[in-house]
Amino acid sequence: MSIARSVCPICLRAIPGHHETENHVTRLVKTCPEHGEFRTVVWRGSPDFDEWARPKIPSQPRTPFTAVDQGCPFDCGLCPEHRQHTCTAVMEITWRCNLGCPVCFASSGREAPPDLTLEEIGGLLDRVELASGFCNIQLSGGEPTVRRDLGDVIRLAKSHGFPFIQLNTNGLRLGLEPDYAQELAQAGLDSVFLQFDGLEDGIYTVLRGRPLLEIKLAAVDNLARAGIGVVLVPTVVPGVNEHGLGAILRFAAEHSPGVRGVHFQPVSYFGRYPEPPRDDQRITLPEVMRLLEEQTGGEVRTTDFLPPGCEHAHCSFHANYMVTEQGELKRLSSSGCGCTAQRAEAGADKAKAFVRRQWSGQDASNSAVDELRPPDDLDRFIARAATHTLAVSGMAFQDAWTLDLERLRGCCIHEVSPDGRLIPFCAYNLTSASGETLYRGHCRAHAVS
Repeated sequence: MSIARSVCPICLRAIPGHHETENHVTRLVKTCPEHGEFRTVVWRGSPDFDEWARPKIPSQPRTPFTAVDQGCPFDCGLCPEHRQHTCTAVMEITWRCNLGCPVCFASSGREAPPDLTLEEIGGLLDRVELASGFCNIQLSGGEPTVRRDLGDVIRLAKSHGFPFIQLNTNGLRLGLEPDYAQELAQAGLDSVFLQFDGLEDGIYTVLRGRPLLEIKLAAVDNLARAGIGVVLVPTVVPGVNEHGLGAILRFAAEHSPGVRGVHFQPVSYFGRYPEPPRDDQRITLPEVMRLLEEQTGGEVRTTDFLPPGCEHAHCSFHANYMVTEQGELKRLSSSGCGCTAQRAEAGADKAKAFVRRQWSGQDASNSAVDELRPPDDLDRFIARAATHTLAVSGMAFQDAWTLDLERLRGCCIHEVSPDGRLIPFCAYNLTSASGETLYRGHCRAHAVS
């Protein structure tokens, strides 16, 4: 049993808790003095919960914007007690969207406020640089492509000195407008985080409200032609698409090197959920790893995956593969994390550098082979690995039932709030069972100084 702190899903007050593991199933157990006990599965099966843990030496934010007052998670901004600086800053540049997904981090059910102006976005970029230096920027929403000046936003971020700009998108406009990807590439876009839940239209009808497969496939092709790196991002929902994870990986390999990675996200429950989600409505990271092994016939193995070097160990997994000329996935070697405490700062630096290198588009002329001599097998391997590497990862975002404040304090993915604070992703999107939020919708816009 390990001690934890969390929040009450009903009132969001901070409460004590602990992890209990029985028959290889780990639950977060916590009790609110007013609303009683909550028991939620957070980890099922091998690799074991305790074995996956990795100690880290914390890396505090370079410039905290808020003071410690009420304690975690109520002082986010970041506060001086946060244990990791920003690797990825998520900037919501619009709250409008051209889809009405039943599964959505940002959906609030209210009329969208006006978009941030370019001047306001520039002020937020200055705040990110002050807080954490030139980290990776993810432009998000809503749906960022509904902005007609998205190219100007990308150019603005590049002009501020941020080296890696990624777009978080549903891909509708990219699939429907063949030249749009090239327009964004010319503006300086490096990578697209593409919502991609499977290879069946029935999956999109359930999760996104309409069949979208044809548009998604066109978006992948258009982005590849424009030289923008594609990361496929499936939201994994039990009973909907967990049967198709191997097929997504096979599709990614077939579309390498245009597709640079697959990033699986087990469903989290944000919004209004009067009844706690059942255990069978959740899927955990080790279950995703094992499904990948089963559905690829062992081509991908659970033992391939490693805990992160940046965020808290129980937040994610990752492995890198070379796509061979025959379309097979060959695991690339890794030094692993070891058992000793790692510096969170070093892990963050490696994570930022890896994302820039791996998730960006690849120049087809890039080759590690000396053309003056015939290549041998090692030469071909090195050349292939330089261009046809596929990153496979997963990240489990926390909701009010699964939130572990120790994990939250180690978060390196930070939302840039409209008032210029940097807030850990899971705290910013946190909602009570009735849909009340701590941060989203409460951070006053246009107040950057």
